[in-house]
Amino acid sequence: MSTSLSPLLAPMLSSAPMRALCDDASYLQRMLDFEAALARAEAAVGVIPQAAAGPIGKACIAASFDLAELAEAATRSGNLAIPLVKALTANVAAIDPEAARYVHWGATSQDVIDTATMLTLRPAIDALVGDLNRAIAGFARLARQHRNTAVVARTWLQHALPMPFGLKLAEYAAALARSRRRLERLRVEALALQFGGAAGTLAALGDKGLAVAEKLAEILKLPLPEAPWHTHRDRVADMASVLAIVTGSCGKIARDVSLMMQTDVAEAFEPAGEGRGGSSTMPHKRNPVAAASALAAATMAPNLAATILAAQVQEHERSAGPWHAEWPTLPTLLLVTSGALAAIVDLAEGLEVDAARMRTNLDATDGLIMAEAVTMALAEKIGKGEAHHLVEAASKKAVAEKKHLRDVLTADPKVAAELSAQEIAKLFEPMAYQGVSQALIDRLLASLDDK
Repeated sequence: MSTSLSPLLAPMLSSAPMRALCDDASYLQRMLDFEAALARAEAAVGVIPQAAAGPIGKACIAASFDLAELAEAATRSGNLAIPLVKALTANVAAIDPEAARYVHWGATSQDVIDTATMLTLRPAIDALVGDLNRAIAGFARLARQHRNTAVVARTWLQHALPMPFGLKLAEYAAALARSRRRLERLRVEALALQFGGAAGTLAALGDKGLAVAEKLAEILKLPLPEAPWHTHRDRVADMASVLAIVTGSCGKIARDVSLMMQTDVAEAFEPAGEGRGGSSTMPHKRNPVAAASALAAATMAPNLAATILAAQVQEHERSAGPWHAEWPTLPTLLLVTSGALAAIVDLAEGLEVDAARMRTNLDATDGLIMAEAVTMALAEKIGKGEAHHLVEAASKKAVAEKKHLRDVLTADPKVAAELSAQEIAKLFEPMAYQGVSQALIDRLLASLDDK
């Protein structure tokens, strides 16, 4: 299952389990699994002799084939299945010449390749869900731990209001949980046997086509669709779209963490480790390496998904070109998605939080971050417009005179006429102005188990 990730770069952008699943030898074995299962199904239905299935299955071992030779032959035949079937037939003939007559009986190249892809997607989804489970659990634990830790909420990259850091973390967990549900849906809806013969009619099998298909689906443990789907690629496109969404959610989390790790912010950090996040020239650096991997994957995934979406436009019953474009693209998308998730698991299970620095940053604007809280308290007494005007003027004065907004407001006779110094002081406690954040955290955490 060829990809565009080199052995040198793949470990930076993908997980080890996914690399094993997308390995060329593993994919070849899944193609051979199809051929072995096809022989068993056809023997069971009476399409080929019972004696032929054993020798065919015995020859379906990937290690018996030369990958380089198959790849070179595929450049002439147009796909990998054609030279594979030829080589398989020769291998079976060495065991049982009579059985060799029934290799690949009634199937077509696309049946082999598409079904091998489905057989790859099944464990691939399971691997991704496994990492999602870990990331969701990690962020949920952090959310509970930091539900009363105040942090700056930022809009347009500027200080906006205070918020509980636990709310941010619970939102991460919930976004990943939604992707988990999408992948679980795909495992049920998108995986399907591909078996249609040359033109999707199973004509070579006469009136036994559906019987063979049913048995084949049973052996491979794949759902049997209503009909072959050679040029209807919505299932693959659905998969690609969800993978891109998963990776995008990982990228959003990684972007936040990379920003929080900035020297000037220093609120949360990736887990530390020997040799991790260092610089080739600056010994003091602690770079966001996991976040960078997730961000790289999130940059690549949308364009890979776009290729799969574009490949939906296929001609008639079998396609020349768009189908071929899926071959390197889908496994590469699986790999970068796995890399993004592996990085996010790392963050979820090892994020280092500096609550004291978060409090320092809340105080960095000398109370300006609480301007809305004061405005709303004043608005209840003098109306929103007048309150906004008073606090805006006080904020400008605080900046110009380098004073704390609380002190400027306390000294303002118009404000003092409505709010006591004690009332004003209470308005500058960040966690006193969090709205329904605690209820939102509870709702988000409850949604994690809503499958």
